[in-house]
Amino acid sequence: MTDLDGRVAVVTGGGRGIGRAIAHALARAGARVAVAGRSQAPLDQVARETGALALVCDVAQLAEVAQLHARVRAELGDADILVANSGITHSTPFTKETLEGWNQVLAVNLTGTFLAARAFLPAMLARGRGRIVCVASTAARVGFKYTAAYCASKHGVLGLVRSLALEVADRGVTVNAVCPGWTETDMVRSAADKIAEKTGRSRADAAQVLAEMSPQRRLMSADEVAALVRFLCSDEAAGVTGQAWNVDGGQVMA
Repeated sequence: MTDLDGRVAVVTGGGRGIGRAIAHALARAGARVAVAGRSQAPLDQVARETGALALVCDVAQLAEVAQLHARVRAELGDADILVANSGITHSTPFTKETLEGWNQVLAVNLTGTFLAARAFLPAMLARGRGRIVCVASTAARVGFKYTAAYCASKHGVLGLVRSLALEVADRGVTVNAVCPGWTETDMVRSAADKIAEKTGRSRADAAQVLAEMSPQRRLMSADEVAALVRFLCSDEAAGVTGQAWNVDGGQVMA
């Protein structure tokens, strides 16, 4: 499908996992894509695969987000689509969570989403057209043990999506969240490794523990998430805004 032909799309956290799959999906749909992230090498790989513009950016840093916006505008034009996908996590009991760890997760996951949206939204409003999709998590819908900072940050992203969607609803810009469950990415592989380390299970058994959390008894694929994002970026999704879309095999039904 080429329904995004000529649109300019920015994908933060675009070098790996879900972000990489989204960059591929949007490029196949005809968009001119810029991928941003903190590591140059994976971004360059996505650029070779998709023809995307690869830009290093820490979304938690105001100056770097401003530079990202300026580079995209200069090299591709004003963005029609922003996919705010950058995210980090760690697992620790609440009483052992440090202020440094808490602040780091919220800075990337929540403040980074805010900074990216604030940078790219004005041009969308000026043209009366735009799509913002924030990749949240089922952790934006329910709580999980040992991930207080991550859950708080993703709940915050969902609140931001709903508030911003109402603010721009009559100005041609839609704002939505996609909430993946456990998905086959480096982040989930790392979680499986930690389960294996703590429990003595094999890595395969540890991954199955995560898969069993879904009623479909499987991990989601990054391509499944990317397909939904592509739809939300299309003209067909013009009436869809302020929503949280789960991709989790039925794990969370609210």
